[in-house]
Amino acid sequence: MAARVMMATAVDKTPSRIAGMFDAIAPRYDLLNHLLSAGLDRRWRDRAVDALGLAPGSRVVDLCTGTGDLAIATVRRADRASVVGVDFAGEMLRLAAIKVRGGGLGGRIRLARGDAARIPLADRSCDAATVAFGIRNVAEPQPVLAEIARVLRPGGRLAILEFGQPRLPGIKTLYAWYFRYGLPLIGRLVSRHQSAYSYLPASVGAFPPPPEFVRAIGSEGFTNVRAVSLTLGIVYLYTADRR
Repeated sequence: MAARVMMATAVDKTPSRIAGMFDAIAPRYDLLNHLLSAGLDRRWRDRAVDALGLAPGSRVVDLCTGTGDLAIATVRRADRASVVGVDFAGEMLRLAAIKVRGGGLGGRIRLARGDAARIPLADRSCDAATVAFGIRNVAEPQPVLAEIARVLRPGGRLAILEFGQPRLPGIKTLYAWYFRYGLPLIGRLVSRHQSAYSYLPASVGAFPPPPEFVRAIGSEGFTNVRAVSLTLGIVYLYTADRR
């Protein structure tokens, strides 16, 4: 994906810019997620929920919750789990609220507008935390990881989904072309937003590679940190336990 080239280019992650971008593409966000991933996004979210091994009645915080797909997957796959979904994009949260109400899940999912670097929850108040394809959008991942550690109880679980790069040479070349040219073109045509889906590959290229991000997670009070390659490395599932 020419990651080294992309990492040399600064990616503007000013919170107001990122929130505005996601608000602008919100109406077609779910459609594009399913379309651009060939429907694999659902499978990736299910893997993240299952990796948590949630006990009945667990309380989960889902950061960068967007339109709520991971929060909804969590309560549907985990017995009596409840989720607080946090995001700073108001239009994304509005659409998430419609989906939550439509699914009759209002008693198990609460949505809150807030910053992932300042989670509006008390210390040690959650059994697990999740982030799906959002950690690369924050200006500084480290303060977010520290905040997650703060709100998790000892022994709490973390699951993060984020894009990666395939390692097999032929697949890597083909995916690099799609991710850098095909995906932005499709995203631009469907979302009618000129830059959002060009930002996506640029932000992935600027994100730390898996070994580096594993170390970053471990430095914030987590143990058993793992990076699991999904779909040939297109996505990585990071899991960890709070000390």
